[in-house]
Amino acid sequence: MNLEVDVNHRQGEFVLRARFQSDGRLTALFGRSGAGKTTLVNMIGGLIAPKEGRIVVNERVLFDAQQKISVPRHQRRIGYVFQEGRLFPHLNVRQNLLFGRWFTPRLRRVVAFEDVVSLLGIETLLHRIPVTLSGGEKQRVAIGRALLMDPEMLLMDEPLASLDDERKAEIYPYIERLRDDGRVPIVFVTHSVAEIARLATTIVVLENGRVIAAGAASDVLRDVTLFPAFGAGEAGVVLEARVEAHDEEFGLTVCRVRSGQLTVPRIKQPTGTVLRLRVRARDVIVSVEEPKGLSALNVLPGRIVAIEMGAASADIAVDCAGDPVVARLTRKSVHELALQPGLPVHLIIKSIAFEGDIASVPAPEI
Repeated sequence: MNLEVDVNHRQGEFVLRARFQSDGRLTALFGRSGAGKTTLVNMIGGLIAPKEGRIVVNERVLFDAQQKISVPRHQRRIGYVFQEGRLFPHLNVRQNLLFGRWFTPRLRRVVAFEDVVSLLGIETLLHRIPVTLSGGEKQRVAIGRALLMDPEMLLMDEPLASLDDERKAEIYPYIERLRDDGRVPIVFVTHSVAEIARLATTIVVLENGRVIAAGAASDVLRDVTLFPAFGAGEAGVVLEARVEAHDEEFGLTVCRVRSGQLTVPRIKQPTGTVLRLRVRARDVIVSVEEPKGLSALNVLPGRIVAIEMGAASADIAVDCAGDPVVARLTRKSVHELALQPGLPVHLIIKSIAFEGDIASVPAPEI
């Protein structure tokens, strides 16, 4: 599975120049509103023809301006999932799902109806109508309808943007399962750091119509300079951890990172599972001495490698045995603690800070 994009396009005053390659599993197009994410995904889907460039999905050329190739959108075999789901209100769930079959000739149908229903956990919904479904249930049905087109790629344009945190938590596992087991490459449009940290295998960061970063999620997420612009709450890093033990009495899970252990709220994963833990800069406290007598369970030793001063705050980049961690402090705290590059410190992180920011690492391809 692979995706190759190299396009130039002008639309009014807006100019999009994007070039990247992806392994095709779940490619997240990330950026602010107006960065060019939806324009780019519409080019892949055939809704917009670039002025110049080339688009290739699984070795199949969908667009090549120089060779005058432009496969019509109805022949691209691409499923589209929108923010609102867009289910037919007069049809029940089964009928909405089967509508996707109309787009694929019978002899080319590979995906089984029962397999899609099982993958998305919607067996009990088949006879219900859309008005009776929750937002998360509607999106699962919309994904199922797109999968039953037997697509060569699935485009998801901010499919979680209209959902609250509870509904998002409901649908995350199904998108993860689709990413790992569905064998259909996904392009996922979002402006949420939490979503790319949890779901992406490849990240393409767009800004003002330009690709400013692209690569494996583990690499892009370590670049702390890419995300502070999306708000103080978004700045941070993602650490890879392994489940070591569960504390059933207190509802906690102990994970191993490079510089020590992190205790997080109890998760339903067996020991040995590799996880992504998102650590927000705002949730990290810095101590120049080894802390004692704290309620916080997580203390990681490290050494300051850089300090980026802002108007009222500062981002402190700390190396914790090879794991980069960022703490956001006030400038006054930096001054009073006499923080500077090279200084050994201890980072304190509350266990409850990880709620909602834990995800399984994408399973390796076989």
